[in-house]
Amino acid sequence: MSDIVVDGETNQDQDFPPVRQDGCQDCLTGKVETCQSCGSGDEAPCASCGCPGRHAGSPRGKLFATNWLEGISDASDHELVEVQFKNTRKGYYRNSSHLDLHLGDIVAVEAAPGHDIGQITMVGKLVDLQIRKANLRPDHEFKKVFRIARPSDLEKFEEAKAREQDTMIRSRKIAESLHLNMKIGDVEYQGDGAKAIFYYIADERVDFRKLIRVLADTFHVRIEMKQIGARQEAGRIGGIGPCGRPLCCSSWMTGFVSVATSAARFQDLSMNPQKLAGQCAKLKCCLNFEVDTYMEASHALPHRDIPLETQDATYYHFKSDILGGQLTYSTDKHAPVNCVTISARRASEVIAANKRGEKVESLSDPNSLVAEKKEFVDLVGQDNINRFDKSKRRKKRKTSPNERAAQPQNPNGDKQRRDNQRRRPQQGPQQPEQKREQKQRPQRRQKDPYKNNPRN
Repeated sequence: MSDIVVDGETNQDQDFPPVRQDGCQDCLTGKVETCQSCGSGDEAPCASCGCPGRHAGSPRGKLFATNWLEGISDASDHELVEVQFKNTRKGYYRNSSHLDLHLGDIVAVEAAPGHDIGQITMVGKLVDLQIRKANLRPDHEFKKVFRIARPSDLEKFEEAKAREQDTMIRSRKIAESLHLNMKIGDVEYQGDGAKAIFYYIADERVDFRKLIRVLADTFHVRIEMKQIGARQEAGRIGGIGPCGRPLCCSSWMTGFVSVATSAARFQDLSMNPQKLAGQCAKLKCCLNFEVDTYMEASHALPHRDIPLETQDATYYHFKSDILGGQLTYSTDKHAPVNCVTISARRASEVIAANKRGEKVESLSDPNSLVAEKKEFVDLVGQDNINRFDKSKRRKKRKTSPNERAAQPQNPNGDKQRRDNQRRRPQQGPQQPEQKREQKQRPQRRQKDPYKNNPRN
């Protein structure tokens, strides 16, 4: 890591008393009872000055550990505290002044050069566990906590944060003009504005010595370059995953573990790069979440390469339901032909019988009861998409007397039409009412002229 140092000044003024940040952060009253907020970080007006203050309360976020020793161990019985800065950057500092520090306090800590502004995220004996998790040596030299941030410290800190966006845009143009194959993703200024950290992404090694000199001459601060990966950048940017939830790397994940394609093979996933890759163009981190469960469940399944012999045919493995413990076999090795789905226990029984030289009659378990599939019945008609449509019936329009008089009359044509209707037999389906009358009306029999004739 290369850097250029431009001297910065440390503000050591003691004109203002220290202000606790568990009160209103706009008017800096430092009174907890003056902020009408629930402590969750939601904005609410301050009762003392009316400004839209923010009650800091307990910090929340993906990098904050739960202080399960709250009320048992605090800053009074342990000197080390955990402080978090921007972009998931954390540090551990020694509270040599024995300040009364709590979660969420904004403090000024020692930096090289000057001081930095951060937030307390852990106090008490749990800091030792966090240090052990960070793989820091016991003889590590910890820097000091200067004080709880004063209003002058916060003003200078806000001024430095306001320059970050403009600095990032200008630094990208400088890197492009120097023809460097790198992307500057973010810029973080130190609390006193004397140092800037440039986070960049590069696929290969980049010689940015000239870039550092140009950035130092342009912004007049100390320059520090930090390389990050594509996953860290996606976690800082955020987004919505294919599952419909926020990205794990931007919501709750604190570390990144390497993901291999074997995790997808263990779960019988399709080896489609478009589906296996996330927004960072790397394999999805969620592939590692359930791989242990799948590996444990796969131990109860028989080997896939073993065919099953029956009296009718030979069955080969086609697919598996690992978590359900179901196996599907086909009579063809490469196509689903005469597929039969059986349990892992039944497959093991058939394999054991084949080893003894026996062939079973069928793969299905004779002792298993086949559950009848219940057919769906729409009792109330809610699944009919046309249930609210009205039947459209065309009604014959009645002509008014004026329209009849306006129509041209053709007596010869009307007479000819009536004669044709009389001669032509009625065709077409009869109306239901007429059919019903015909059924009810008995047919008349023709009289026999020779029956009951006295002359005969």
